Amino acid sequence: MKYVFIENPISGNKDRRLLFKEVESAFRWSDNEMIIEETQYAGHAKEIAADYAAKYGSDCVIVSCGGDGTVHEIANGLAHTDTPLMILPFGTGNDFAKKVYGAKKLDALEIVRQFGLHSGDLQYDVRPIDLIDYNGEKCINVMSYGLDTKVETIGKKMADKAKFLGHQAYSIAIIPAILQSMKYEINLELQLVDDYDNAKTLTLTPAEYTLLAICNASYYGGGFCPEPDSVLDDGVLDFCMVDAVKLHEALPLIPKYNDGKLTEEVSRKVHIGKLVGGRIWSTDGKALLGNCDGENFDYSEVVFKVEPKAINICFLK
Repeated sequence: MKYVFIENPISGNKDRRLLFKEVESAFRWSDNEMIIEETQYAGHAKEIAADYAAKYGSDCVIVSCGGDGTVHEIANGLAHTDTPLMILPFGTGNDFAKKVYGAKKLDALEIVRQFGLHSGDLQYDVRPIDLIDYNGEKCINVMSYGLDTKVETIGKKMADKAKFLGHQAYSIAIIPAILQSMKYEINLELQLVDDYDNAKTLTLTPAEYTLLAICNASYYGGGFCPEPDSVLDDGVLDFCMVDAVKLHEALPLIPKYNDGKLTEEVSRKVHIGKLVGGRIWSTDGKALLGNCDGENFDYSEVVFKVEPKAINICFLK
C-alpha cells in the first residue's frame, strides 16, 4: 500500500518533522511505501490527490498533513474515487478533524500513534461520508455566509500575521466583525426535509440575516459549532440561520454558538433544520459573502446539493 503524505509547508511545525522521521523508520520494515508530496501553490493538493487516485485507486491512501484548507483541496481531488483520505491535524483550526475524531482538542502525534503510523502496524477503518457539491466544487465541512464568513476572513488574516495566536485568532476576529453592521441580505431557495423524509421548499427573496451555516460536519472558524449532532453519512445536511441581529442581541448568542448550544429555544431569531440542496444568490449581483471549508469564494450564485457517501475517510478503530 502506498501512503502519500501531502503537506502544506505553511502549516508546518516540528511535530510534523518528527512524524515523518518516525513513519519513515517504521515503513522501512514493512511492505508499505511512504511518499511525501509538498504543495507548491493553491490547488496543488487537489492535483496531487487526483493523480494518485487515478493511478493507484484503492491501493493508495492520501494522508493530509495540514489544516482545513489542505483537507478541502484533497477532498476535491478524491471525490467519487476509491482512494481514501487519512487526516492528520497539523493545521491551525483543524475543524473537520474535530468531527472525525470526536474531540475539540486534538493531539496530532497521538492520532498518528493510534493509526499505527509510527510502528508500521497500521489499523483503521475506511468508511464513506457525504460531501456538499456547490457549483461543481466539493465542500467536506461547512459552507457559510454572512457574519461567520467575515469573522473567518478577518481571523485568517490575523492568524497569517501572528501564527502564535493559532485558532484563537478567529475568536479575536469576532470583535471587529460585530462592531460593524451585522445585517445582510441574501436570496434563498432551500430544499428542506424533516425526520420523516417529508420535503418542502423554503423561498426567501430576500432574507435579512446575520449568519447562515450549511453543515456536513459540525465545527468551523476555529471551533464554532453550528450543528453538534451532524452525521457525516446520513445523506442530508444541517443548517443554522440567524435573522439580522444588533450588537446587544448578538452578544449572548455568540458563546452558545461556540459551544454548539444555539437552538430555536434560545432565540426566535434562530432557525435550525435539515436540507438536501438549494440555491443561494445575491440581491445585487455582487459576490456573496460566503465560503466553503474556510475558503472564500466569489460566486454571486451558488447551487448546492448533498452528495451521499462521495468520499472514503480513514477512521480510528
